[in-house]
Amino acid sequence: MISCKGQQSSEKLKPAVITETVVHDTDDPAIWINPKDASKSIIIGTDKDSDGGLYAFDLNGKIIQKVSGLKRPNNVDIEYGFILNGKKTDFAAVTERETNKLKFYSLPELKEIGEISVFEGETERAPMGISMYKNSKTGDIFAIVGRKSGPKDGYLWQYKLSEKNGSVTGEVVRKFGKYSGLKEIESIAVDDEMGYIYYSDEQFGVHQYNADPVKGNEELLVFGKGDFTSDVEGISIYPTSKKTGYILVSNQQNDTFNVYLRENPAKGRIAEIPVSASESDGSEVTHINLGPQFPKGVFVAMSNGRVFHFYDWRLIEEKIKTAVRTSESSK
Repeated sequence: MISCKGQQSSEKLKPAVITETVVHDTDDPAIWINPKDASKSIIIGTDKDSDGGLYAFDLNGKIIQKVSGLKRPNNVDIEYGFILNGKKTDFAAVTERETNKLKFYSLPELKEIGEISVFEGETERAPMGISMYKNSKTGDIFAIVGRKSGPKDGYLWQYKLSEKNGSVTGEVVRKFGKYSGLKEIESIAVDDEMGYIYYSDEQFGVHQYNADPVKGNEELLVFGKGDFTSDVEGISIYPTSKKTGYILVSNQQNDTFNVYLRENPAKGRIAEIPVSASESDGSEVTHINLGPQFPKGVFVAMSNGRVFHFYDWRLIEEKIKTAVRTSESSK
């Protein structure tokens, strides 16, 4: 494990954009890349409440659309190219905690296109975390769903999505995932290219599993143990090539993000990035050029104050590289 002494700069990164406020409590963002013009891409975010909503923001942080009346929407993720009514459809998948459902909305319209009742037959349901996975070889699309509480093993359920009567539906194909029992599991992220699922066991560490159910339920790695003030939260994956990059994990109570190597997270934390976002629960990142303001992509983090922060990736990358250089020179 690499020591992180001296790797955290004390200066907090300032966001390029702070969104307009939602009504209740921001929780988790996702990024939809506009295929025709990436500068017109959209940030999707949840407003967590019994009268909550799903919001769409432009890259200036303005609210451009929303779905109201959701029953405690928790986390959101996005997938591209699901065949619905014979057409490729991009969609957002949202966990609705008080109804024990996963709901789907087409993008960019945010029109409801289906739902799944999750964790059926279980006493502990209350879905929270969600991440989408598309198998690069088969094209199959899956939803990996977590919950407020669950068993020591089989905490996450994986659903294979399909179309039924013109709507998105799905069936459970796998129950997997160890749980420490310390707090809860919320944040889930999938690295499609590498074929891995990561999830935050909140006061324990980050677990890694294979995303393809065919490859089995063996745990591959736990990393980040001892690196967090308290809760291990939002996970975001930034690729620098097909097999390299960074995994950023929210150190929620420290207002920082811990950074690990995508190609070798077992090497340990390589940097800790202080941000202006307060107690960030959920985050997302893209490496796609979104125009002059975000030419190397944008990092989005939920913050207290009912907002999301948008950070220029170049500033984060600079902090990571400085931390790595400092670490290497002190050896």
